[in-house]
Amino acid sequence: MTLLRTHGMPVAMAMGFAAFGGWSLLLPVVPLAVSEAGASDAIAGAVTAVFMAATVLTQLVTPRLLHTWGYRPVLALGCVLLGVPALVFLASVAEPVALGVSVVRGIGFGLVTVAGSALVAELVPADLLGRATGAQGIAISVGQMIALPVGLGLYGRGHADAVYLLGAAVPLTAVAAVAALPRIRHAAPDGARTRLPLSLLLVPCLAMIVVASVYGGVTTLLPIAVADRAAAAGVALAVVSGAILVGRYGAGVLADRIGVGRVLAPALVCASAGAALLTVAIVVGGAGLLVAGAALFGTGFGAVQNESLVRLFRAAGPARLGAASAAWNISYDAGTGVGALALGVVADAAGYPAVFTVSAVAIALVVPVALVIPAATRTADRVEP
Repeated sequence: MTLLRTHGMPVAMAMGFAAFGGWSLLLPVVPLAVSEAGASDAIAGAVTAVFMAATVLTQLVTPRLLHTWGYRPVLALGCVLLGVPALVFLASVAEPVALGVSVVRGIGFGLVTVAGSALVAELVPADLLGRATGAQGIAISVGQMIALPVGLGLYGRGHADAVYLLGAAVPLTAVAAVAALPRIRHAAPDGARTRLPLSLLLVPCLAMIVVASVYGGVTTLLPIAVADRAAAAGVALAVVSGAILVGRYGAGVLADRIGVGRVLAPALVCASAGAALLTVAIVVGGAGLLVAGAALFGTGFGAVQNESLVRLFRAAGPARLGAASAAWNISYDAGTGVGALALGVVADAAGYPAVFTVSAVAIALVVPVALVIPAATRTADRVEP
């Protein structure tokens, strides 16, 4: 069975593309609009902060909602909450309005992220799980890569209302995809067994938190660190995005062919080497070094994403897919936010080369943990014929 012939998988990819595209349309635009309306930089930053806080809090309860309601209602509600509130921005981007709308949209995003990731593990047989999660990651990333510049471009040309309308409409198109999903048979929850023990969470979540933290620092601080080479910084960030796609799908293929757990340590080494090379590029200059470091880091980060997600799914079993997805998404989102803040403190205290040196060392310290603690490989098929 090929991936695209798996019942429901193309629909799931289309849903991920639309939902994350709608999120990305407004991600940089709303803080900018709030700032231009007279709000302080702190309030503009708080718009994103409260969105992510609402996302993480919602991710904590989404596994229970999946067991109670099922995938279709949770995903449909998430898409509606992510999209419809954007229409409020047509009337106002005042501070309280922007913060309130961001909370509601963050709840929708939390539902979509956890349910969307777990859905893939429900749909595909075990021998396609790695490639399926990689393909879903590509669909999501392509949606983001298209929507981010479109949103900023329209807003910069004075078409703010068009951005808000698209930000509402695009996630709503995902609701049609949700309706086309196959009906999924859920494993019955079994009390405490629906929770994942720390022994299963430790390695994949630690790897995701650390590498996502570095990603938050790279995307936030690299353009500032090489402000005198703005064009090179832009190319480097684009390379990071492209390399993440390659690393994520490549790790999925390898996981299906050689088994889960064998790619994580090399992926961490690759990401660490990339961060170290970025340090060298900042100190000595050279666009080539910058791009090479970005390529290594992005490839490693993408591979860590997929390997950690598949590892959690394989370990979770059919009754705990929602919990596994929640753990992974929280690690990703919280790590990205905390990393941008923590590495910003390092930059203030010791300079930008120290940021990427600390990043390289932090990732490298996870490698022995990934090598010592073996991966669990429980699998199960979970789709009704």
